[in-house]
Amino acid sequence: MTLLPVLTRVVAVNLVFVAASALALVGPTQLRTTAAELPDRLREVAVPVGLLAGVLLLNSVVREPVTEVAWLVGINITPLIYGIEGDFVPWLQSMGSPALTTLFSYAYVYGYVYVLVFPLIAYAALEDTRPLRQLAIAYSVNYCLGLVCYVLFVAYGPRNLLGGSVESLLYTHHPEFQFLTSQVNSNTNVFPSLHTSLSATVIGVAYDTRRRYPGWFAIATALGLTIIGATMYLGIHWATDVVAGLVLAAIAVATGRRFAD
Repeated sequence: MTLLPVLTRVVAVNLVFVAASALALVGPTQLRTTAAELPDRLREVAVPVGLLAGVLLLNSVVREPVTEVAWLVGINITPLIYGIEGDFVPWLQSMGSPALTTLFSYAYVYGYVYVLVFPLIAYAALEDTRPLRQLAIAYSVNYCLGLVCYVLFVAYGPRNLLGGSVESLLYTHHPEFQFLTSQVNSNTNVFPSLHTSLSATVIGVAYDTRRRYPGWFAIATALGLTIIGATMYLGIHWATDVVAGLVLAAIAVATGRRFAD
């Protein structure tokens, strides 16, 4: 299997889930209204959404050079991280099961895409564009600060450092996912965990909009926490990466709130 079939499947599954969620949580009436008013709403959010698009483009261009630069100017904090938490990830994996591995694997790949994409649709459907502006700014902060951290800190994940005691469960049970994750991840960009920071960011903004979308807040919280747990259970991230990701999310959500107006 190659990248294209895996990518096609992930996109197709998420299109179905995003469409179903939009109908259930936003509603067909509001979706029709949004379609009619979309040009005006896009003009209102042009700056933060344009910023996000630029940040994503920048990340795609500098992803590989950043890894090389990190080895020149960055600090290898892998021994420090292992000294702090030791064998927490091996202990976590010792409580695993095939069912848990499947759950966390699909949450890490399919659920992560869904949890990032759906709120963009849901908030675009609101007459008040502030939540969409807040989310776009928060996403941008995550990617920008994450990129800075990847330059400053070199860190190998537990599956790379502790190969004898930590199994790379995602790729052992679903090797096809490696075609996809290899496009955005490297072995040394684990601190902080962007899966954690972005999932927690979605939860934070969902909390702010819980009165409008109570169902989405519940879904975002449950799925976001599952994704965060998956990063450690699958042997991809340390608990330290997760804590750093939560701090990054708090900064991103606060920045989004501050500059969304």
